[in-house]
Amino acid sequence: MSTTSAGPVSAAELRRRVRAAEALKAKTRELAAATALTAREAAAKATKAKEEADVTAREAAAVVLRLFDGDAELVSELLGVPAEELEREAKPVTAARAKEVIESLRARVERPRPSRGRKPRAEASDQSLSLSGAPAPAVTPDGSRADAA
Repeated sequence: MSTTSAGPVSAAELRRRVRAAEALKAKTRELAAATALTAREAAAKATKAKEEADVTAREAAAVVLRLFDGDAELVSELLGVPAEELEREAKPVTAARAKEVIESLRARVERPRPSRGRKPRAEASDQSLSLSGAPAPAVTPDGSRADAA
């Protein structure tokens, strides 16, 4: 819109322009409110995720110290984290909760993993060559390549 007038403006045109300006203001306000709401929701989710991560880190520190019989110096060297920090993080975790986490870790370790059938390495490499478009090398029954004489 131009601020210079090209002549007299009718009352209807003025009302239309005022309505358009008001609609633009209203839309801008709606958009600003929606953006603020979205940002607040995202911040709340991030805060919750951080709190959960902090709890997990504290529990992990307590568990590792418990599994290493409280040897904070050894754990500190292994992890590259100051012993004081490990002890400070582990302090709020109860012994019962640390035991629960250890038991869940043990259960996870003891769970059988699904095994995938694997082909012998020679077969797999020959097959990958043939799939790549290059001709598969001839292999003798003893496993050596026929073209390597």
